[in-house]
Amino acid sequence: MREIIFDTETTGLDRLDDRIIEIGGVELVNRFPTGNTFHVFINPDGKQVHPDALAVHGISNDRLKDEPVFAGIVDRFLEFIDGAKLIAHNATFDMGFINAELNRLGHPPISNDRVIDTLALARRKHPMGPNSLDALCRRYGIDNSHRTMHGALLDSQLLAEVYIELIGGKQAALGLTVAEQSDNKQSANTETVVVIARRAVPLPSRLTDSEKQAHDKLVEKIGEKAIWNERIAAAE
Repeated sequence: MREIIFDTETTGLDRLDDRIIEIGGVELVNRFPTGNTFHVFINPDGKQVHPDALAVHGISNDRLKDEPVFAGIVDRFLEFIDGAKLIAHNATFDMGFINAELNRLGHPPISNDRVIDTLALARRKHPMGPNSLDALCRRYGIDNSHRTMHGALLDSQLLAEVYIELIGGKQAALGLTVAEQSDNKQSANTETVVVIARRAVPLPSRLTDSEKQAHDKLVEKIGEKAIWNERIAAAE
């Protein structure tokens, strides 16, 4: 399985008017980095970098004046991502800009079914957040001390580590390796038993008194068919 973790930097936030000025990408095969990367700076073709964007990534128009425009790198980019799933943090933003650039050149858009948004994954796994890239690096113990400003390739490399943690890829890959080694020696069936222990002290309820009263009234209104009655009886 081939996946590309990628990131973009832009002149601003409006994908219909602003332009991509940097793309970075990291290749994973079976959830492991291959060392194959993609990194380009792009001339925004006359569009000025917004001061707010400059404060985030530090890439000025002067820095970009001798770089190719998007048309000059598009074939290399499409070749790099060909056949792979695309993974980005807040992917709606990045894909909006990518598809806008492709549209300007008459290329078909990249379908959403090829894209995985790690921000959506993180929000499901850690609903209380925060789920920025920096916050996820801290959560998973990934060293991002060298990330003083946003950069497409550096952010892609950090996101690759975060993505593997989010999906449990290290454990899955290890299990695959062990299974392959076992098959080379002899066939064996194993069973993993997971035991979930009860907490010694239950967590306190987050419900307010008014919410509890409202729930009791609802159960009373439903009557004997209320499924809560069955759960209460089972717990007693």
